[in-house]
Amino acid sequence: MTHPLIAREGWGRILFTFALAGTVHFLCGVWIAAPFWIVAVLVLQFFRDPPRSVPDLSDSVVSPAHGRVVAIQPDQDPFSGSPSTRISIFMNIFSVHSNRIPVAGQIVARKYYPGRFLNAALEKASSENERCAVQIETEEGRLVSCVQIAGWVARRVLTYIDVGDSVSQGQRYGFIRFGSRVDVYLPPDSEIVAKAGKWVLSGSDIIARLRPNPH
Repeated sequence: MTHPLIAREGWGRILFTFALAGTVHFLCGVWIAAPFWIVAVLVLQFFRDPPRSVPDLSDSVVSPAHGRVVAIQPDQDPFSGSPSTRISIFMNIFSVHSNRIPVAGQIVARKYYPGRFLNAALEKASSENERCAVQIETEEGRLVSCVQIAGWVARRVLTYIDVGDSVSQGQRYGFIRFGSRVDVYLPPDSEIVAKAGKWVLSGSDIIARLRPNPH
């Protein structure tokens, strides 16, 4: 399924901001309307949703979000509680905010967590903020969990997949409005490629590689 270059989640907001800027421009002139045009352009860029080139590598894990890697550390999987490696990616207002599936497989779990709206760049946002988690089982039986986390501005997580759905790597599956974060939980023996502090592109940049299932 293809998607437009501008995310459908933003069509109403884009139309409103451009209509408002145009109205102010017509009634009051260009100089008074200038701030309104700037806001309209910012809203337009926020909801951009460019296509991604998904790597054709069966063991690869692609980034589910476009943003900066703010943490790579041991943690516990949100569903099983088993040891995992967590990679956290923070999206600021200039990021592409549509989220993509990190590995191909089937959705075997999904859970919504009500919570707070702390700055999503903070470590405690992973456990305290409002979020929606999904778990994907690959054909090889490896489990990868992906958690969308709302930020202090976003306050809205959209997830378009559910348990039983088959998903492809790089597939668009959700959207978070304004500064937010996505955490990926990987088997602890995964080879981590991502680097803390570096930016990654959603759906195309490889952040890790899964090793063969030991079982």
